[in-house]
Amino acid sequence: MSSSLMLSCETQKLSLTVMPSSTGFTSVQTWSCDGGCDISDKKLNTLKDRAREKIQMAHSLSVGGGGYVCPLLIREVFIQVLTKLQVCFVQCFSEADRDIMTLANHWNCPVLSSDSDFCIFDLKSGFCPLNGFQWRNVNTIKGTRDRYIPAKCFFLDALCCHFGIMNKTLLPLFAVLCGNDHVNLPVMETFLSKVRLPLGAANSKGRRHHRVLGLLNWLSRFADPTEALDSVLNHLPKKRRGTVKELLCRSMEEYVQAQGRLQDFFQHGAYTCPDTWNPGLPPWVLAALARGQLSPFISDALVLRRTILHTQVENMHRPNAHRISLPIRQVIYGLLVNAPPHVRNVAWDALPPQPPTFSEVERINKNIKTSIVNAVELPKDHSDLSKLTELSLASRQMLLLETLKVKQSLLDPVPAALKLPVAVSCYWVQHAEATLKLHHLQALLLGMLLGPLRAMASSPEEKAVRGGGAETLYAELQRVKAPPGTRLDLDTAHVFCQWQCCLQMGLYLNQLLSTPLPEPDLTRLYSGSLVHGLCRQLLTSASVESLLRLCPEAQQLYEHLFSATRSCAPAELFLPKGKLNSKRRKQKKSGISWSENRVGTTLNARSWHEGSNPFELLMVETLENEEAPELK
Repeated sequence: MSSSLMLSCETQKLSLTVMPSSTGFTSVQTWSCDGGCDISDKKLNTLKDRAREKIQMAHSLSVGGGGYVCPLLIREVFIQVLTKLQVCFVQCFSEADRDIMTLANHWNCPVLSSDSDFCIFDLKSGFCPLNGFQWRNVNTIKGTRDRYIPAKCFFLDALCCHFGIMNKTLLPLFAVLCGNDHVNLPVMETFLSKVRLPLGAANSKGRRHHRVLGLLNWLSRFADPTEALDSVLNHLPKKRRGTVKELLCRSMEEYVQAQGRLQDFFQHGAYTCPDTWNPGLPPWVLAALARGQLSPFISDALVLRRTILHTQVENMHRPNAHRISLPIRQVIYGLLVNAPPHVRNVAWDALPPQPPTFSEVERINKNIKTSIVNAVELPKDHSDLSKLTELSLASRQMLLLETLKVKQSLLDPVPAALKLPVAVSCYWVQHAEATLKLHHLQALLLGMLLGPLRAMASSPEEKAVRGGGAETLYAELQRVKAPPGTRLDLDTAHVFCQWQCCLQMGLYLNQLLSTPLPEPDLTRLYSGSLVHGLCRQLLTSASVESLLRLCPEAQQLYEHLFSATRSCAPAELFLPKGKLNSKRRKQKKSGISWSENRVGTTLNARSWHEGSNPFELLMVETLENEEAPELK
């Protein structure tokens, strides 16, 4: 079955549009997880709040508590899966919600999403919340071989009927009064404080649940949004009414259909979006963003000169893991600084003359701060972003490898699919903290064998030529994986988080340079449970040699990977433990710190300064049984 998808990435929101099939059931059509930040920055405070929440969840997970933090490269992995499945998709330039609604209504299909904002949008074929799917309950249609998964579908008309055939155009006002991603005015508490809660109900469902029901019942009395808005403003101080009205009206526009024709992308491979920013980016950049070949990280840096670095499950007592990849980001920023003048005019020319700098929102302990980062000054032949793709392959590859501090000759024995990960690993071992140990490097490289081993094991000559060695080793590596619930070694976790940050920025730089090195298969490149399990094995009983003796071909590949990275690693990494401790004592005695002997101390020069789903209650099954509070 042919499918097409739409995506946009800024947070981890997931949205899909599904098109009815001839059987009356559906096939996946579009996907979105919210794209680059809007140039108006209307969601900046929301994004910062979410970043703080992620830090708290990451900390909870790091000490054995609960929570959920998406892997750093989840977007890139998902795009690769879509590409392998030959699913067409488009990446939106910024907020995707209105585009999704417009496309879904054009195709007459429902939207699948975890974002409760779609409870407010007027979708012809409804909204299916992802948590309403019974994924493990696969059913067969009687008398056929067709199968389906039961799910719930939310219709706006049904909600409005429940509240006395309420005018659906009132729901955007309801959304902004409740407080959404775009508006959360403290002054609105003056109005919301008028809600009268029935006795006993607040204890059973909570104040927020009551507020939702109260607002819906109150709004159902009005014929249209204008009448309701006037009533809201009458509850506010006169001096605030004009400002509040302007903000509420502007926020309500977020729930109307977009003017863009996203369907054009699926027919012609390109589309325009007049509702979002149109900063005159080079055509190749716009095309690469729409196809998901460039990350929203790039568009945020290019248009806003600001990026958000997402926290992983790492050691919160150490500097955040993204600091290790700062030099790579500075090169990326250096390439983006050289955008054509008509691009820079959008957000930069309004500022007084200043050195090219970018803002990074990142973790500091268990909070966030905004750091100011200088872009690297690059050679003149990289001075025009619009002509970056015209540079020779050799020039683009040289810039990539110089940034990663690795020589081309070291990568010659490495298979093409692993050249970029190995180059990133060379950078990693040169910049990592003192907590990086030999068994960390060994575990990482052994994990990289998983993809090649799977290919070997599935080849026809596996048993005839290799005697089943690849299949046996693959099974052994699967067995080594750390089971769920295993206590996390924070130092080990932090080291591997640093590697993932290096890989992420190495990928982004490689993409910006039009992939002078082949993009690796991320779906089989790294497994956290495997590398953590291998670390435990290598520290106790197992050795690399004992594992690899099962498959000589894998052993030879490992030796190529290890040889390349060893050439870049500091000698201390390979010292026996006793000698390493002795060297550290000598350094301490002479007043030399371990970090001063390491590569990548540019962080010291940096200057620093401060820089949920609101409508999910609409989907509760008990809504119709609730006693509605009154708002007068």
